[in-house]
Order: sequence, then C-alpha cells, then structure tokens
Amino acid sequence: MPLYLEQLETPAPVVDLDRLAMNLDRMAAYAAVHGLRLRPHVKTHKAPRIAAEQLRLGAVGLTCATVREAEVMAELTDDLLLAFPIAGTTRLRRLMNLPPRVRLTVMLDSQRTAVQLAAAADEVGREVHVLVEQDVGMRRTGVQDADAVVRLAEFVADREPLRYEGVGFYPGHIRAAIGEQQPMVAGLARTLGASLEALEKAGLAPKVVSGGSTPAAWRMHEVPGLTEVRPGTYVYNDRATAAVAACEWDELALTVLATVVSTSVPGQAVIDAGSKALGREPIDGARAEGADPAATTGFGALLDRPEVTVSRMSEEHGILDLSRTDWKPRIGDQVRVVPNHVCIVVHLNDVIYGVRGHDVVETKWPVAARGREAPEAVPAW
Repeated sequence: MPLYLEQLETPAPVVDLDRLAMNLDRMAAYAAVHGLRLRPHVKTHKAPRIAAEQLRLGAVGLTCATVREAEVMAELTDDLLLAFPIAGTTRLRRLMNLPPRVRLTVMLDSQRTAVQLAAAADEVGREVHVLVEQDVGMRRTGVQDADAVVRLAEFVADREPLRYEGVGFYPGHIRAAIGEQQPMVAGLARTLGASLEALEKAGLAPKVVSGGSTPAAWRMHEVPGLTEVRPGTYVYNDRATAAVAACEWDELALTVLATVVSTSVPGQAVIDAGSKALGREPIDGARAEGADPAATTGFGALLDRPEVTVSRMSEEHGILDLSRTDWKPRIGDQVRVVPNHVCIVVHLNDVIYGVRGHDVVETKWPVAARGREAPEAVPAW
C-alpha cells in the first residue's frame, strides 16, 4: 500500500526523486563534456545513497568537510578529500583510522597544520596527499598569494609521509547570476594562473587543481589549468541557488513539508516549520535594483506559490506572508517550503523522504553522516 505526503508527520524534508535524478545527471554530464574530474561535496546530502549514485555517474571520489563524513563515505569509495583545515589530536587520529585502502587527501593552508598532519600520519605509517589551499576571493581560509602557495608547497613536498598533490580553492565569493559572473571568473583565472605559473617555475607543477561551488560550477571550464570540480548543493538546490540562476525553479529537489496550523492573524498564516526545520539563514542571492521582494527576502518560499514567503520564525512557528497572494490557506493545508540554504536543513534531520509525482512517498534514507559523533572514550552522562 503506497504512503502519501498527507500521511507524513510534519515538518518533514521531502525530495522529488525525478528532480534529484535530473540534477545528478546534469552535473555529471557537464563535467564529462568539459573533461573535468567530478569530486562532489557530500556536505549537502550527507547520505550514502546519493553518494553512491554520484559515484555510479562517474565521480572520481568524494569531498568531505568533517571526519564523520569521511568515516561514512569511506564505505563507498577509496578516494576521499577532506576540504577543511584539520586540527586537534582527536580529530587527526580519527582521520588516520580511516581504512588503509582509502587514498586520503587533505586541503590545508599552514605549515603548522602540515606538521601536525605529518606527525599523525607517520604514527600510523600512512601516506597522505595534500592540496595547498589558496584564498581566491572568499576571504575565509587559504594562503594569500602565489609566493605563499609555493612556500607551503615546498614545505609539504619535503615532509614525509605527506605527498604534495596540487592546489585547491573555493570560489564562494562568486554568487552573481551566472550571466554576470564573467568578470569574477576572469579574476579567479588570473589569481590562480599566477600561482600555477609560480609552481611550474619552482618545479612543483600540480597534478591536481581542484575547485568549485554550485553557483560557480557551470563556468569552471573557463578557468585554465583546473582539473577537478567539487560542487555540493546541486544535488538538491535551494532558494539561494535559484536566486543566482544557478538552477531553475523546477530543479529545486528538496522542500520542507509543513502544515498550516493557524490563520488567526490577518494577512498571514502560521506553519509548523520554524527555525528548527528551516534554519535561520537569510536569502543571500542576487539583489538587483527593483528585484521582486518575494525572491530576495524571508527564510523560505512556497514551491508552488513563490510569492508566499516565510517572513519570520520562532523555533517551531513559521509565519507565511500572504500580502502578495490571493491564496486563502486553511488550517490543515500542507505546503512545501523551499529553504534558503538546503545544507542546513538536511543537517537538522535524521531521515529524508523521497517522493515520486505529486504526493507518493516512494522511499526514505538516513542522513547517515550528520553530526560529529563524539569518540567513545568520552563518557556519556
């Protein structure tokens, strides 16, 4: 007997399986057409089921942000990249405990991190590959210029059992609409090009040049020297991704199913999805002058009525702004909310429901790599 959306207890994250498949196919095809290695970031879905499909479609390996993600994804692939600065004895030892068959690469931006990583790897007799991270505009992590890239690459290359592999970067500052990204992509190419030229002169030409984010992914083939792309959000997409035209509205795969619980206050309706279901991240997409407020404000929007936004939230309450619609919601109505930032929503849930068509719940899967899972050596209360 089939299960229907109306039978789910809300709020609940639901994924349109047809849209998910389309998104996975689209990115795999893009990478293949442009001769780029696809190493998708699992931070968005955190699910072995989806990672397995990415690998089936040609991904060369997976990118992780946490040791927990790496531990879970090691069950699927022998090739993992940790694209986050690794620090702390406990975290390093957990990372070194990954199965020996896993070809482990770590992205780092300091000699101190390299020393600690080398010591941890030497302790277990493990070879670890390294990408030197460069800041190309995000102003978050990464060394700052070509000279610093060369210095750190030389340091890594001389430190056993590390293996210098190349350069990594995250172009998260490129969030304009795709058609308006050319100046930023050109600037990225110049910055990266200077580093690649300097590395070549130093006898450290990289085997791997790895970068990418979903908003900028579709123009990464315009960056000379790039060998690998690491998008993550594309599997589900979200309202911020749509705001910069990195996806169409009909490519939004994940929504939060919610129920209208109150219509007492004029001009609004209350749903049972608040900050604990949707996160509390404002929309940060393109804000062109004169842009529709429904596309650039609020904490989410209804999938079938994008003009209806979640204007404010409490922990369990989401307030729908009805000022731009003639829709008259009733208590008990179900709605599907497109979140601003899908990665946060996934991390808030243990299970994702897969939907086929408008209302048939076909399957579900666990968000197996969420959380940090404290080591067993730490006593529980």
